[in-house]
Amino acid sequence: MNLDVVPDYVIVIPARLGSTRLAEKVLLEAGGDPLVIHTWRTAGQSRAGQVVIAADDPRTVAAARERGAEVILTGEAVSGTDRIAQCVRELELPDETIVVNLQADEPQMPAAVLDQLAAALAADSGAALSTACCPIQDSAELFNSNAVKVVLDARERALYFSRAPLPYERDRFDQDPPQPAAVAHFRHLGVYAYRVEFLRGFSDLEPSEAERAESLEQLRALHHGFPIRVIKLPQPTPPGIDTPEDWEKFCRYIKSL
Repeated sequence: MNLDVVPDYVIVIPARLGSTRLAEKVLLEAGGDPLVIHTWRTAGQSRAGQVVIAADDPRTVAAARERGAEVILTGEAVSGTDRIAQCVRELELPDETIVVNLQADEPQMPAAVLDQLAAALAADSGAALSTACCPIQDSAELFNSNAVKVVLDARERALYFSRAPLPYERDRFDQDPPQPAAVAHFRHLGVYAYRVEFLRGFSDLEPSEAERAESLEQLRALHHGFPIRVIKLPQPTPPGIDTPEDWEKFCRYIKSL
């Protein structure tokens, strides 16, 4: 599958002001700009034809417009995907348009990955969305419930996502102490590409029991029979910003430029 052929696509950055571990992080400033603008500029390095911020607060809208970003004020939304769906309706995009979801707290996501996601979805006409994964490096990451695992089929489509260590190597992990993994395990990276047609109906789908149990929204798509194409990246992408420590590291990075 040729991921060098990048289609015309749109990036939407859902920017929710409320956050638990780092208050109002999308408006925290580093180098004179809020976090959401750093992410917007990263998206601008891609080959996307349009980059839009989907904000839930007038303060985010004002900050974005002051810096020349295209932004839409959305209403209440259960999830980032729902917020993107609202944005897509406002933009009146055609059903076949590919939309990449870039979270506002991912300012260091490589632009090339965004292009690859759009290319992978365009090349796989049977898939409803695409996402990415990378190899898991050690046992601590494999058994970390915050590191979501994905199992793939022969066509590099997702079979299942889980917070558990999947595939579970019974004869190794049941030992005391558990032995190192012998097979490849992959960590899911929370960045997606969708077709607008899929987005229009996703919010109306009933969440599955697996989604509720794992707290993983992508399981709703699998439950309802929507294939997910997964691209394998050779190494992890830079981490998103979730905690004060993450923010301090990012500020040091900005100062170093």
